[in-house]
Amino acid sequence: MLNNMPHCQNELHGPAAPESDVWADRHIRSYVRRQGRISQAQERFYAEALPRFGLPFTSQPIDFDAVFGRAAPRILEIGFGMGETTATIAATHPQNDYLGIEVHTPGVGALCKRLVEQNLGNVRIVQHDAVEVVREMLSERSLDGIHIFFPDPWPKKRHHKRRLIQPPFVALLASRLKPGGYLHCATDWQEYAEHMLEVLSAEALLDNQSDGYAPRPQYRPRTKFEARGLRLGHGVWDLIFVRMDETRSC
Repeated sequence: MLNNMPHCQNELHGPAAPESDVWADRHIRSYVRRQGRISQAQERFYAEALPRFGLPFTSQPIDFDAVFGRAAPRILEIGFGMGETTATIAATHPQNDYLGIEVHTPGVGALCKRLVEQNLGNVRIVQHDAVEVVREMLSERSLDGIHIFFPDPWPKKRHHKRRLIQPPFVALLASRLKPGGYLHCATDWQEYAEHMLEVLSAEALLDNQSDGYAPRPQYRPRTKFEARGLRLGHGVWDLIFVRMDETRSC
C-alpha cells in the first residue's frame, strides 16, 4: 500500500504562507521510495501493459470521458499496493471507472498483470505522488468516491507528520468529491483509526455515515493479510464519510 506531508517559513520574503498553502506546495511524503523486489512477471506486465493502463502525471485535469470512452461513476483509490482489492472491486462493479495511484513499481506491475488476465478495462493507473495527482490532475467535484485502504500508519510518534490522513489533504480530497460522493478509509492500526476519525470528523464538507466507525461494506473485499490479522485478534476499522453540499455544511 501507499506508505502513504510540511512546514516551511520563507524567512527572506516576508511572512510565511498559510499552513494549508505551504503544505500543498511542499508536502512531506507519506511514503518512502524503496527499490523492492520485482518478479519477472510483474516486470513484464509493467513494461507491456502500463502503456495501455497508465496515465502520465500532468498538471492538466484528467478528461475521464476521453480516458475511459464513456461517462460513468469515477472512484479514486490511493495506494493500491499489489492491486488485489482494486482488481476485485473493478471486476464486480463494471459500471464504475477506477483510477488507482501507487508509487511502487512491483505493485503497479502486479495490478497490470491482474487487469490483463481478468480483461478489465475500467481501471487506469498513475504512478506518482498522490497529493500531487489529486491537486493537479483531478478537478473539483469530479469524483464519486475515494478509497484509502490500509495506508502506512507510521506508528512512531515522531513520524506521525508523515501520515496521509491529515487535515489539509482531507480538505483537498473533499473538494474533489461531488456532493453525495464518499470517502472510505480503512486501517488495522487502532491509534491511526482514532486519528482518522478525529480528522475526518473535523472537515466541514464531510458527514460521517455511522456513529463512529462503519461496518465493512460488502464492496470492500477482505484481503488475505486482513483475514490473517483478524484470526490473530487484530482489529480493522472502516470509516465512511459523505460530502455534503456547501449549503448543508454551513
